[in-house]
Amino acid sequence: MATVESTSDKRTANNGVRHQSRLLTEDEKALVTRIKDAGATFIQLIHEIAEVPPSVEKLDDRDLELTRTHVEDAVMRAVRAVTT
Repeated sequence: MATVESTSDKRTANNGVRHQSRLLTEDEKALVTRIKDAGATFIQLIHEIAEVPPSVEKLDDRDLELTRTHVEDAVMRAVRAVTT
């Protein structure tokens, strides 16, 4: 499957739901990258706490699994706030 960077002006190319999207400024693109990097760093910390590599998709600890889910949700909502 072809991929498109989330900060690319062509980011709707592989998205069947959002058919139109406004172009982001360079500052907005940088902010989206910072948001996603912060989320990735936090998720990496969660995996360190669980003592499992980041490649593990399901964590055995319910609290850590919920934490990761909420981080993913927070990142999605923060990116939406920037991009809408």
